[in-house]
Amino acid sequence: MTKGIGALIALAAIVFVVLSSVFIVDEREKALVLQFGQIRDVKEEPGLAFKIPFIQEVVRYDDRILALDTDVTEVTPSDDRRLVVDAFARYRISDVVQFRQAVGVGGLRAAEDRLEGILNPTIRAVLGSDGVTSNTILSADRGALMARITQQARQRALPLGLEVIDVRLKQTNLPEQNLDATFARMRAEREREAADEIARGEEAAQRVRAQADRTVVELVSDATKNADIVRGEADALRNNIFAEAFGADPEFFEFYRSLTAYERSLQGSNSTMVIRPDSEFFDYLKSDTGR
Repeated sequence: MTKGIGALIALAAIVFVVLSSVFIVDEREKALVLQFGQIRDVKEEPGLAFKIPFIQEVVRYDDRILALDTDVTEVTPSDDRRLVVDAFARYRISDVVQFRQAVGVGGLRAAEDRLEGILNPTIRAVLGSDGVTSNTILSADRGALMARITQQARQRALPLGLEVIDVRLKQTNLPEQNLDATFARMRAEREREAADEIARGEEAAQRVRAQADRTVVELVSDATKNADIVRGEADALRNNIFAEAFGADPEFFEFYRSLTAYERSLQGSNSTMVIRPDSEFFDYLKSDTGR
């Protein structure tokens, strides 16, 4: 009975030792085998690996592309228009041995603190360099600036065993204290543009009204002239007709004129006349022949 228990204990100890000496490296990670804090082996390929139990330990590091959001930083471009920049970086651990030597037991937290200490000064240096204005940063041309930031940050991050893959700006805003002044300036510019448009519209309207008034005057003048011409021609025609009628039958023409005079003089509103009875005006009222 005692021998059976001892055999079970020995078997359990052997199994424990075997399991303690075997570990699995995932395809998404890299591993370091440490012995008393010193690197003894590097495991970068996925699969089973071995270590000395109780003496050696395994430290695992993520082999995927990682993301780091930097703290908001303030930059001053060459036009002295300050901007608040919020950026993020994508990076990976390229050399686990160098990474371990650089950050020690701090791991990713310590590495990201040091990487952020590289990114923020690099962003300020590039965005604040000569020839870089706030308009450049806010336009589509900032892609070239991001490439410069990525290249410089990549070089500075190599001693950490890190590879900076990309750096991008998430947001670029004005400082809070400048927003009101900027909005006021934008409002003033829009109001000035609106006033210019209104002035141009009024000027165009005045031109249209002046042209319309001129056209009216010209049309009325032409119509009046044509009417005067037609009236003159009609008067001339009438006078010609009267002259021809008088020449053809003077006696009839005189009779016609007398009748017209009677009609105009003997109206209801003007029927009282003071005139001699033997006046020639009544010749055609005294006899049938008017003699």
